[in-house]
Amino acid sequence: MTFCVASLALELIWMLSSPAGPTNYKVGTMAEKTDCHYCRESLQGKKYVQKDGHYCCVKCFDKFCANTCVECRKPISADSKELHYKNRYWHDTCFRCYKCLHPLANETFLAKDNKIICNKCTTHEDVPKCKGCFKTIVAGDQNVEYKGTVWHKDCFTCSHCKQVIGTGSFFPKGEDFYCVTCHESKFAKHCVKCNKAITSGGITYQDQPWHADCFVCVTCSKKLAGQRFTAVEDQYYCVDCYKNFVAKKCAGCKNPITGFGKGSSVVAYEGQSWHDYCFHCKKCSVNLANKRFVFHEEQVYCPDCAKKL
Repeated sequence: MTFCVASLALELIWMLSSPAGPTNYKVGTMAEKTDCHYCRESLQGKKYVQKDGHYCCVKCFDKFCANTCVECRKPISADSKELHYKNRYWHDTCFRCYKCLHPLANETFLAKDNKIICNKCTTHEDVPKCKGCFKTIVAGDQNVEYKGTVWHKDCFTCSHCKQVIGTGSFFPKGEDFYCVTCHESKFAKHCVKCNKAITSGGITYQDQPWHADCFVCVTCSKKLAGQRFTAVEDQYYCVDCYKNFVAKKCAGCKNPITGFGKGSSVVAYEGQSWHDYCFHCKKCSVNLANKRFVFHEEQVYCPDCAKKL
């Protein structure tokens, strides 16, 4: 069962240049006696750039620290205005429509297939249509995309309750989409104990679904998922609680008969029970499991010893 988070389709964003340049470093003139972090030349009285806690000269910043412009492939110096979109960087003068080369530093644009396009160059065929209302999705619209299909944000609704899903979590079912609430009520399995929907991490025992937190020992509330347990009359017990409170005691050794490990085979007779290895002749101690025996005065004897009683 998977939650799917819808993403924005053609991300149409205002992208403005920053008058002060990139915001992750500081440019100034050094008044104190400080050396460049890279070339070790003195910065006193010179222009410097501070980035990541280090001071460096402008030349070293351009060589070692500056981002590279996607368009011209040159460093974006500390004096330049930098634009960024999805971890890509441009000089403000290089941020242009790839078709008509119109500058877009202060205008809306369409980003498609890692290309920047102005609104005028976006042809009718370039613009997708909403699967919900079949109208064109234009610059500035908030959109949702799933497996190549796109909707206006307000057109992406639950197939059952018709409420807007938008960019929230949803469950796809064929051609339909369901919000979390409707999916739980229509499709999700419900826990036998609490009757609430199981959205993840559930377990199944004898074809019945449980939350892992609900499948616990009836006595000590220990979680039983992935652990050994015993079911008695629709009640579930961990090994320790079964031994201490439920299991029958062996008439021979007086210890619990758990059915786990050694002694998993049990001999029962006249309302009493024994581990198979405890079921032996009272007199000669020969094991009588799966053999003929004589029960006399609450004791077990082999046929030979019984004759001597």
